Amino acid sequence: MSEVKLTRLSHGGGCGCKIAPALLQEILGEAKQKLSFPDLLVGTETSDDAAVYRLNDHQAVIATTDFFMPIVDDPFDFGRIAATNALSDVYAMGGTPIMALAIVGMPIDKLQPDTIRRILQGGEAVCRDAGIPIAGGHSIDAPEPIYGLAALGIVHPDHVKKNNAARDGDVLILGKGLGIGVLAAAMKKELLSEAGYAQMIATTTQLNRVGSQLAAMPAVHALTDVTGFGLLGHLLEICRGSALGAEVYFNQVPLLSEALPLVRQGIVAGAIARNLASYGHEVDFAPGLAEWQRQLLADPQTSGGLLAAVAPEAAAEVLACFHAAGCAQAAVIGKLHAGAARVAVG
Repeated sequence: MSEVKLTRLSHGGGCGCKIAPALLQEILGEAKQKLSFPDLLVGTETSDDAAVYRLNDHQAVIATTDFFMPIVDDPFDFGRIAATNALSDVYAMGGTPIMALAIVGMPIDKLQPDTIRRILQGGEAVCRDAGIPIAGGHSIDAPEPIYGLAALGIVHPDHVKKNNAARDGDVLILGKGLGIGVLAAAMKKELLSEAGYAQMIATTTQLNRVGSQLAAMPAVHALTDVTGFGLLGHLLEICRGSALGAEVYFNQVPLLSEALPLVRQGIVAGAIARNLASYGHEVDFAPGLAEWQRQLLADPQTSGGLLAAVAPEAAAEVLACFHAAGCAQAAVIGKLHAGAARVAVG
């Protein structure tokens, strides 16, 4: 059996595989209503990052699952990216991961056993870095390669960071630069440089462990991570859940340097158009914004950065936490205000 490129075996890759936001809302329908379980602190009602269930007055368990098709061809890197992305949902709730289970679907007639083993080893490497075991999992023979984790974490019930608790006047802090979808699209077209690939891997395999530290900070009112729906899509989830409007200052948004020349050339992820079609009517773009700037704000991020809504007086302290955790590009990108759940970009 000759080796094949992983990305050639799938119709999408990374968090760009997500079902479009508008279609997902149509599919879920009333399933997103609040369920009558008093200890279920976070369910499906606000499209938050993970479920949270209170065990007692001091402990709550966080449960999440995340998996996707290959975003890169290197099997070890694919495993690392998928695992980092899955654990991000635990950190986005303010939690600390404790264990994971592997989700594996592979076309066993197309991939060599060693390739599949390397994918799993990549996931195991990330979990070791996070200090947790992959304690089991489930595998199937599938037409396209799929890998991810079901991750569990713990958090104090009073420290859960939801996406619907932002407040009027909060500033918005983004932890990683945008542009992963653009880099992935360039890789598929064989136009990505070595430097671009290195930046892509460094960003997508960086754990958002700063979320565990932010949990104990009362000034951090809301938290989510930016993934397949792009910055605008996940910010709109905060706005809808918190009944607030938002302003984003494009010149303050961190961007991946290797993605800039590519997006200006028109190399973009297909999911950008899908994202904008789903929520573009809820965004007011300044007339002077170029098309490539709008596209980056809707670019599907795989293992993207945390997005925090923070009391303005604590912005410097929270930024310092991000920077100390290795999120060098973390920056204040805007603010929240009273008003309709819309985003204005200037």
